[in-house]
Amino acid sequence: MELIQKVRGMQDIFGEYQRYFTFLKKVARHEFRKNGFTRITTPILEHKELILHTSGESSDIVNKELYDVIDKKGRELVLKPESTPGVMRAYLENFLAEPQPVYLYYIEPHFRYDRPQKGRYRQFHQVGAEIIGEQDPILDAKMIHIMASILDGIGLGGKYKIKINSLGVQKEREKYILELQSFFENKKHLLDEVDLARLEKNPLRLLDSKNEDVRELLKVAPKMTDFLKKDSLDFYNQVKEYLNILGVAYEEDHTLVRWLDYYSHTVWEFVDGSGRTQDAFGGGGRYDGLSKSIGWKDAVPAVGFAFGAERLIEAMMESGVHIRNKDAIQLFFIQLWDDAKKLALPLDIEARARGLNSLLSLGTPSIKTQLKKANRVNAQYVAVIGIMEAKKWVCQFKDMEKGTQEEVPLNQLIDKVIGIIGEEKLDFYHPSKDFIMDIKPEIHLSHQELE
Repeated sequence: MELIQKVRGMQDIFGEYQRYFTFLKKVARHEFRKNGFTRITTPILEHKELILHTSGESSDIVNKELYDVIDKKGRELVLKPESTPGVMRAYLENFLAEPQPVYLYYIEPHFRYDRPQKGRYRQFHQVGAEIIGEQDPILDAKMIHIMASILDGIGLGGKYKIKINSLGVQKEREKYILELQSFFENKKHLLDEVDLARLEKNPLRLLDSKNEDVRELLKVAPKMTDFLKKDSLDFYNQVKEYLNILGVAYEEDHTLVRWLDYYSHTVWEFVDGSGRTQDAFGGGGRYDGLSKSIGWKDAVPAVGFAFGAERLIEAMMESGVHIRNKDAIQLFFIQLWDDAKKLALPLDIEARARGLNSLLSLGTPSIKTQLKKANRVNAQYVAVIGIMEAKKWVCQFKDMEKGTQEEVPLNQLIDKVIGIIGEEKLDFYHPSKDFIMDIKPEIHLSHQELE
């Protein structure tokens, strides 16, 4: 029987890559928390209808990329391809009575049956945020500023550009679309099959064309901003004014769009400036019409963004951003026979209690084999307790970088290591520090659970 391999397009996240991912999540969580966001996790499974009504039945996501699931009662479900529709659904179910607006962030896996390639997987992760329940241009600017702060915080400052545009409101957009269709009507001979289909079904998607002829035409094509009425223009100008106040540099790009009807007003994208087809770190926009597209009676103002985590990790690695390895082993215990184990075990526990990253080699291999293991895990220092050392309550203390060795009493070992590496490098974090023992947690039950 052949070894069963991982599913194509999925990935195992471990080692150095996991350290980058953990660092990214820490930076994002810190930025979200200090801006008043709380974390939300929506289900991996959503009703297929939710995605059909938000992405559109003719979209690539629905036609090509959904992971469909039929449950035992015949209901059509999907592995979520994005989080925004699910977050809006969760808002309408759970947050209407909360103080508005509601600030929510997520760090979630998503699934699309897309062609795997560098930096693109069928299970991928997004770092995103939504502000729901208020329409104010300062919120759009705030979201762009938060995105910039996250990129700066992970070492990508100066390695991105911010593009912005306005889509106005639906009536303005409808007039623009008619003008765009008219502009391309006598230029169809320059359009390939893909762009001809776009012109017929969703002309806004022409603005995202990769066809060089179309890209040239777009330079002289009508601009969405030319169709904005006073209110929409004021909204867009205020977003830019707030960005200037925040010190966020941006470029206006009239070809930047979202082709779903529920988007309105501001849209933006963070790109790496490479000019590659896949040059976006992430993007966002205002989507005041999303609530109605999933069946709510009223439009709910909302704005949000998402980063592709894998894309950011790849960029950090390519840019030479190095992450400190907090899992590095500072003290490695080598033991030989039972008497040595009985001494090494409590010392290993004491070392961790005092803030050291320590590791005890177990089993019964030779000292030579255990030393090879210490080298493999890049241990800084090694304490060897053999048969004779156990009798004398000492160890052979090795500095693995310098290659030196000395005999050290076991009751002085931990103090010696701490003295060498410095107390500032000790780790005393433990989740129990977050306990509040005298307050009972408030538990929220769903209607189904209450019934």
